[in-house]
Amino acid sequence: MKAISLREIKAFFSSLTGYLVITLFLVINGILLWFIEGEYNVLQSGFADLSPFFYLAPWVLIFLIPAVSMKSFSEEIKNGTIELLLTKPLSVWQIVLGKFIGIFTLIFLAIIPTNVYVFVLKDLVLEGQQIDYSNIIGSFIGLLFLVSCYVSMGILSSSLTENQIVAFIIGVVLCLFFSLGIDTMASLFGEWFERIGVLYHFRSISKGVIDTRDLIYFASMTILCLGITVFKIKTLRK
Repeated sequence: MKAISLREIKAFFSSLTGYLVITLFLVINGILLWFIEGEYNVLQSGFADLSPFFYLAPWVLIFLIPAVSMKSFSEEIKNGTIELLLTKPLSVWQIVLGKFIGIFTLIFLAIIPTNVYVFVLKDLVLEGQQIDYSNIIGSFIGLLFLVSCYVSMGILSSSLTENQIVAFIIGVVLCLFFSLGIDTMASLFGEWFERIGVLYHFRSISKGVIDTRDLIYFASMTILCLGITVFKIKTLRK
């Protein structure tokens, strides 16, 4: 499993993919948060707060993560290397988890540099204001759990087709449905329906309180998507 993860990470950084993902994530968020005038501009908000970043980041990741994960299995299936991979002394679960850890690590590396925003906030604190560190820490933790869900959805999408573009589209649709889709439908079915969505639990953790119900949700969603991926990969055995 470790070898699979390292292979994924090396594959990303042996080409421009890994560097492009990290750069895009930082540039898009940086431009929206610090340069473009509007409600998401931290400098214009008047508060030493990173809420705009934690609002924007999930939407950037909805498109970025499927773009990274789309070739995880699609490429293997298209090139026929999936059969070779399945002959290795690894269980299908180990193969899938290896891919998952590799992609999660790449996105994690993209998020790490955003911690510099916290130090920038210190210079923006006005007299009488305080930085809510518990809220920021909770939001970063919630963002990582959100990433785990999106990565598992992206890998699942990649296992369903040998076409990377189709895998990307399916991944984006899945991520959008369990975020914006569920939030929108909650107005029709009631507040209880909102709890099915990832953003509900992300917002809950972002308040700085770690609730086991949120952790169980993220773990369940991730395991469910990876489990379906395992089942699909097993059907490819000949």
